[in-house]
Amino acid sequence: MILIRDLIKDYEKYSDKEVEVGGWIKNSRFSKNVGFIELNDGTFFNPVQIVVGKDNEDFEKCEKLKLSSAIIVIGKLVLTPNSKQPFEIQAEKIIVEGESTDDYPLQKKRHTFEFLRTILHLRPRTNTFNAVFRVRSRLAFAIHKFFNERGFVYVHTPIITGSDAEGAGEMFRVTTLDLDNIPKDDDGNVDFSQDFFSKSTNLTVSGQLQAEAYALAFRNVYTFGPTFRSEHSNTPRHAAEFWMMEPEICFADLDDVCNLAEDMVRYIIKDVMENCEEEIKFFNSFVDKNLIERLTKVANKSFKKLTYTEAVEILQKSGEKFEYPVEWGMDLQTEHEKYLSEKVVDGPVFVTDYPKEIKAFYMRLNDDNKTVAATDLLVPGIGELIGGSQREERYELLDKKMDELGFNKEEYKWYLDLRKYGGVKHGGFGLGFERMVMYMTGMSNIRDVIPFPRTVGHCEY
Repeated sequence: MILIRDLIKDYEKYSDKEVEVGGWIKNSRFSKNVGFIELNDGTFFNPVQIVVGKDNEDFEKCEKLKLSSAIIVIGKLVLTPNSKQPFEIQAEKIIVEGESTDDYPLQKKRHTFEFLRTILHLRPRTNTFNAVFRVRSRLAFAIHKFFNERGFVYVHTPIITGSDAEGAGEMFRVTTLDLDNIPKDDDGNVDFSQDFFSKSTNLTVSGQLQAEAYALAFRNVYTFGPTFRSEHSNTPRHAAEFWMMEPEICFADLDDVCNLAEDMVRYIIKDVMENCEEEIKFFNSFVDKNLIERLTKVANKSFKKLTYTEAVEILQKSGEKFEYPVEWGMDLQTEHEKYLSEKVVDGPVFVTDYPKEIKAFYMRLNDDNKTVAATDLLVPGIGELIGGSQREERYELLDKKMDELGFNKEEYKWYLDLRKYGGVKHGGFGLGFERMVMYMTGMSNIRDVIPFPRTVGHCEY
């Protein structure tokens, strides 16, 4: 049996030869004398056309098959240079592997994304979601390929953790305690010493801290895996379970972090555009008419840089009426990020050196004592795509910051040890993988780029 992907890419080799393909019926139309079946086996975006003649012994059987029935076709491949498709398969024998029924939900009509979210197990069979998840797969491969080619070590950081990398506290608790009879200590607090790990544990929000430990052994590493936030947010940009890709590099400052991020973004965009050409064309036609133009611009245009202070001044002098008025010290909102990347720079831009109060504890304090060596990469159409920083490698300053924030130092002793035993300047960034998938496809809701999304009030399958 030949994969449809291989057949389409090298069809001339099979001209006038017998081929065998298997797949699911995407569409079919039968007249009195001939039938046409669009068959897709999931290996390529476009289907192949199967022609069933009236004299074929399987004609009547095929005429009754419903959408999504699974069949195996044996027939002759015939070139059709004057038709829409370059070839067709003239069926000689058709074997029914699995029939479908009349109540198959994906009949030949346009379905809303909202409806398709109610049938997550079937939506990858639609053109849109077939394309989304093939792009997602290729994007993940491109990321691994990029770092592998540069000698990075791929580190599997833990899913269950005793630390909060962001200091945000929006974490899912992991426990085996009896919720109907929770043990308490003498002060009336939950006695986690009786829990599985003998301490309070959570699902990770980031693998960065653990990746730093490995960077200080291997120099250049990255982690790529699921992360979790119990944020009660019901927006198109937030999910409770999502994937993060986080590289960490040693003997590196903020400029090195920005350069790595720029190189990676260019690389993965070009890779997906080259290897998912049909899918990207589909998205450009049916989801976002400016997708190819925008992706091409990001892939080929040099990334600019602005300091946070410069960005605030530009926004304040812009004359734009923002929903959130701009003041120095505030976190930039999506409307500000999009204005900077779309109207000011007309392309990707790194905003650097943010106020220390709005950034995480591990970011390196700048000499002005007001800002930290942090950066966000802003891109047209979406705003922030990447967040990164140079990490604070000075033991005393990191120790002081933890004291100021009231950290349990015993929990973070290992993290301080990284500075104590041969610490070096280092940094890294985090890419929300789903946000990158959204950017590559033009899809506007994170629920539509995750196979089985987990959001507030929703945990099906």
